Order: sequence, then C-alpha cells, then structure tokens
Amino acid sequence: MLTSFRGRLAVSLAALACGISSPALAQDEEESGPITVSANAALTTDYRFRGVSLSGGDPAIQGGVDVAHESGFYVGVWASSIDGGDAYGEMEFDIYGGWSGQLTDAVSLDVGLLYYAYPTEELGLDTDYWEPYASVGFNLGPAEATVGVAYAFEQDSLGGDDNLYVYTDLSAGLPGTPVTVTGHLGYTDGALAPPLLAGDADDSGMDWSIGASVTAGILEVGVSYVGVEGPSIDGFTDDALVATVTASF
Repeated sequence: MLTSFRGRLAVSLAALACGISSPALAQDEEESGPITVSANAALTTDYRFRGVSLSGGDPAIQGGVDVAHESGFYVGVWASSIDGGDAYGEMEFDIYGGWSGQLTDAVSLDVGLLYYAYPTEELGLDTDYWEPYASVGFNLGPAEATVGVAYAFEQDSLGGDDNLYVYTDLSAGLPGTPVTVTGHLGYTDGALAPPLLAGDADDSGMDWSIGASVTAGILEVGVSYVGVEGPSIDGFTDDALVATVTASF
C-alpha cells in the first residue's frame, strides 16, 4: 500500500521528490531499430515517497529496466528494497506501461498504468494494487515544470478506499555547471495520506521537497530535504535529508 508511482517519465518525477536523480534521468540508451532499452540502479539513504519512508528510515537498493518503442509506447519494471514487515515484506516490485511523447516543442505528455506488487510478503494479504497516472511536462527554457496526477481506484488492498495524488515538480540547471536544482509539492487525498498512515484521522496531507543533483558520466549524486504534513514519526513521517547515487545505462 505504501508505494510510489513509476513509469518512464514518472520515475524521474518521483525521483525529484526523493533526490534520486535529475528530471531527465539521463540514461545511456542501447538502441535496436525502433526499440530503446534503458536501465538504472540506485542506492539511497532512505526510500521516501510522498513524505513517507518505505524503508524504515534506512538505506534502500533500487533499480529498473525500461523498453520503449519509437511510437512513444513503453513498458518497464522497477524494484526497491523496503521495510514492510510481514504484511508487505522486504521488496516492492512495480510493473508499468504507457505512452509518452511531445505534444508540442514545449509540452510533453505521459500516461500509463502501474501495478504494485509485494512478492516477499508473508501474511498472504491482498496488498498488490493498480494505479493509473498522467502528467504534463513544460519546457520553460532553462527550467522544466511538471504537473501530474495518480489515482488508485477503490481496491481491497486499500481497505476498500481509493487514493488521489496531485503534484507539481520544478527543475532548473545552473548555467555552466552540472548541477540541477529541484522542487516538489504534492497533495494526497485518501487511503495513502501521510497523516492517516501516521495514525491521525485526517485522510489528506501535503508533502514537499527541495534538492540538487550533480551528473558525471553515467553517475548522478542527489541530495534533497523531504518534508510531510501530519504527525512526525521517527523513520516514517519525519522530515529527512536524503542522499542518492544513481547509475544509468
């Protein structure tokens, strides 16, 4: 249930909030005709999503593979170590597919569907679920902006409830440097709201982050400060400084 959204573009958007990588998520792509294959691997000090730690405040190992067609359609997988207890186990495994492309020179679109799975959970509970997503990106010259939404419709794994997440991301490269600065603001309404997960009765809440990343070849190092609205639980919903090293292939 405590999961992130993924996708060929969504990976980079989520990364903005957690300092995982720059908005472009630069990858050394291996092309074969109309098909492009790319991969990434990361080590982060804390797997944070929407302000909530999915790794218990501890480091996490992450990675994924994407296969995209020149038409814009793509499929991919992404996984991360988590601290989910017996209910969710020690791994999140995401499968997704969708379409992304340019609407104009300055506007892009990404739409898709994610399936979140927890293959190491031990209680036999129904924890897997689906989440459609969509985002629009804007090229603002030296800066980029994204607005997006992810909606998990009513499912047993969400306790028969649904969840809406809307967000905006901003990024800008510092001229003459390999540094990109980023900002993120998100709002959750529903079963995954940070205050609700922390034991509060409020089923809505905000999360935010500010950060910076540096790229050198296939490696990228990012640092961000992540905050969330609601009760502060150490290693779960407390504010945190997150550092991540990503290799892209």
